[in-house]
Amino acid sequence: MQYMLLIYGDEQAWNKLSPEEINQTMQAYHRFTNELVAAGAMRGGSELAPVATATTVRVRQGKTMTTDGPFAETREQLGGYYLIEAANLDEAIEWAAKIPSALFGSIEIRPQVDNPPPAKA
Repeated sequence: MQYMLLIYGDEQAWNKLSPEEINQTMQAYHRFTNELVAAGAMRGGSELAPVATATTVRVRQGKTMTTDGPFAETREQLGGYYLIEAANLDEAIEWAAKIPSALFGSIEIRPQVDNPPPAKA
């Protein structure tokens, strides 16, 4: 089963880290990613640009509205994700606990829903 591991953290706190602390954290991410790949569990993933670059889209009464920034102000922002293959939720939790940001942020685990393709008419 595939699981999305959503990585949340406080961008302001990240921006206060020293270059050495950032480098250490990024090295930890590289080690973690390599471990996922070596285990055959990696399906995808990416770091996301800062929340200030986000655009939120809503459609109301047929009109498209855009807003700069995230939909809601929160203490933690979505900073990246991994898409992994895991046998079950327990295995996904084990992988999530190894993500470096779990030490100072949070990791949300969401199972992927396998919807069958629509029937051809």
